[in-house]
Amino acid sequence: MIRVVVVDDEALVRSGFQLILQAAGDIDVVATATGGTAMAEIARHSPEVVLLDIRMPDVDGLTILRQLRALPDPPVVAMLTTFDSDEYIAAALREGAAGFLLKDTDPQQLAGLVRNLAGGGIVLSHKVIRSVVDGYLDGGATPAAAGRVARLTAREREVLTLVADGLSNSDIGIRLHLSVGTIKDHVSSILTKLKVTSRIQAALLAQQAGLFRGN
Repeated sequence: MIRVVVVDDEALVRSGFQLILQAAGDIDVVATATGGTAMAEIARHSPEVVLLDIRMPDVDGLTILRQLRALPDPPVVAMLTTFDSDEYIAAALREGAAGFLLKDTDPQQLAGLVRNLAGGGIVLSHKVIRSVVDGYLDGGATPAAAGRVARLTAREREVLTLVADGLSNSDIGIRLHLSVGTIKDHVSSILTKLKVTSRIQAALLAQQAGLFRGN
């Protein structure tokens, strides 16, 4: 079972996500929380995935994201919002979010997106990619992105391309006929060589270097 905590200031949103995900069978929403109770609930339940509203009146999502990323073994975090402002998207990605979901995401896709997050994949809607990628790269990456990518081995570039396509570790392993452990080792090496802290930041550098195949 994939353990999930949903954090949102609106009770209807929390209950809606909980109902949709619990129906999947392999996902357990172990808690829902507001911004003020989020860290306590996450500490209590140790979820693999946190779906986190970026704008909340008590404690905002970016503050919680920073706190989660500082943990020794942080959960995977995807930001939830009705807003697609470049400012908020870029800030969440720079803080290490693994994805950014608009709240109008198709409910039928939600469980699959959570599975992908839990498996090490990234989730970033194409609408968000189009709105943020240029601004994010201008502010968070150097013009030498292609040079950074050139430091990678041929296999690492192949893995990076699949990471940029949003594939999970297991899916990449199947595609390349490699074990999940080997893929994890490659991803760790890629992040170190690219001097980034998350898969999604690596994917955006891949976009700048011309490796990204998504659209």
